Formats: sequence, C-alpha cells, structure tokens
Amino acid sequence: MTAPGSTAPGAAALAPGRIDFRRINASAVRNGEAVAQAFLPDGRREGREWTARNPRRADRRLGSFKVNLDTGKGADFASGDRFSDFVGMVAFVQAISQREAALRLAEALGVHPYE
Repeated sequence: MTAPGSTAPGAAALAPGRIDFRRINASAVRNGEAVAQAFLPDGRREGREWTARNPRRADRRLGSFKVNLDTGKGADFASGDRFSDFVGMVAFVQAISQREAALRLAEALGVHPYE
C-alpha cells in the first residue's frame, strides 16, 4: 500500500472521469486493517474494529473513535461524527471531499479509480 497523500507514478496522466466508488471501497474492505493503519496510524485493532484518536479534534485517548474493519463504517461516539465506508473515513480524517478521498484511497491501494 502506498503512503496516503503520495503520488503514484503516472497518476497525473489518468484522465478524469467518473470515480468508481464501489470498486475502491470493495478493495478497501478487503484491506481494512491496512487502510485503517495507514490513515489512522496511532490506532490499534480491537476485535473487528480499529480504535484511534479522532484527528479532527483534541482527542487525548483512544476509545470513542472507531472504524469497523469489515465495512469501513465508523464514528466518533464523543462528537457524533459518522461515516459509512472507507472513502468516508478518509474524507473525514483528512477533511477533504469524498471525490478526493476516493482518489487518495485508490492511489494508496493501487486501484484504478475510474469507471
């Protein structure tokens, strides 16, 4: 898996088009723990969940921010913030659009992002 936010060789040469969110999320689900670890590196696995600090607030301890490794669904139970898949997780933790998050996640997974 390529580091999040780094540019894969030739990535700029890809023609923009419709993003294949389904393909990207399916690949992320197959690699859930690696995705969570890459984008939330201070976390740890607890059963089928990844528990981490919420990077969007002054979160001092692990516990309230969790991601289901089988689905990518997650939430910060202290703040009420939620996301429904791994693309949403990346968008949330990096404070970017769903489109940009899908592109970054596809890049990290080595998946072609377009339909």
